[in-house]
Amino acid sequence: MNASAAQPVIEVNELVAHYGSRKILDRINMQVESGEIMIIMGGSGSGKSTLLRHLLGLNRPTSGHIRVLGVDITRAPAHTVHALRKRMGVAFQGGALFSSLTVGENIKLPLREHARLDEATMNIMTRLKLEVVNLAGFENLMPAQLSGGMIKRAAVARAIIMDPKLLFFDEPSAGLDPVVSAELDELILRLRDAMGMTIVVVTHELDSAFKIADRITVLDHGRILMTGTVDEVRGCDNTRVQDLLNRRPRDEEIDADEYMQRLTEG
Repeated sequence: MNASAAQPVIEVNELVAHYGSRKILDRINMQVESGEIMIIMGGSGSGKSTLLRHLLGLNRPTSGHIRVLGVDITRAPAHTVHALRKRMGVAFQGGALFSSLTVGENIKLPLREHARLDEATMNIMTRLKLEVVNLAGFENLMPAQLSGGMIKRAAVARAIIMDPKLLFFDEPSAGLDPVVSAELDELILRLRDAMGMTIVVVTHELDSAFKIADRITVLDHGRILMTGTVDEVRGCDNTRVQDLLNRRPRDEEIDADEYMQRLTEG
């Protein structure tokens, strides 16, 4: 089978999601191909974090389908989705390391939970992943002893400890200075190139997005404005896309009746 005929790693079809009565995602359609870095970006409230939660199978949509690594996670039973997550890695925005565990113990945790390996093997695998993220020799430190950038890299090491086929990043550059952010960008590129991972990154950092993306999906108010290469996004004549790229505030028209309804109905 040639690459063009290969099944996408992620397929989203007509995805609709609500929080209560508020529609957050409105008929989302997207695909992520094997071995690519897909950036999901948009302004605050655009729905990108909600989309990520649905791609991870943490939220059930109102309607539509999400197929991840060949599994329709919107219809699959819980045990199937749980098994699928063993083939996925997630690096959360704040690192999400357990403060009471050493760095090495944090990274080793997925192996303890999901793999039947002896301690020596888990230690070797942990050290290998620390080498990948340039944290060799730091396994005995506590998370409180790490810098912000080191915490992010430790979180990446934990996310890749089981050699996932699919890796998700939630705002990887948030709170980092430009130099550390650039180092993390290089790490993401290395993971794709050296380990053959498919990577989805949710971010609002334009410099980072333009550096690492194969394609970019731009969200606004729960809808996809466009999906394209870096050059296609930069050259897009959509006003809302350009507002996002150039950090221009938008003056939105307010429907007076809708505004009064929101006030009176809470």
